[in-house]
Amino acid sequence: MSWTVYIIRCDDDSLYTGITRDVARRFEEHRNGPRGARYFAGRSPEAVVWTEEGHDRGSALRREAAIKKLDRAAKLALIGW
Repeated sequence: MSWTVYIIRCDDDSLYTGITRDVARRFEEHRNGPRGARYFAGRSPEAVVWTEEGHDRGSALRREAAIKKLDRAAKLALIGW
């Protein structure tokens, strides 16, 4: 099973980037579960707005790190906004 890099838009219009093997499950964990990221303690995830599939774990981690280094304008361009 391959890894996916994803971006979630939050209720405060911020963007969260992460990796997973199952985007739908991970999104539900962020919304409802105790296993969601601490990032969502003061905000709510609204929607998955971008995914990139086909990574192994190492390449997904590298891609996530690269995306997190982008400024907001570059992230918006990446997701097509």
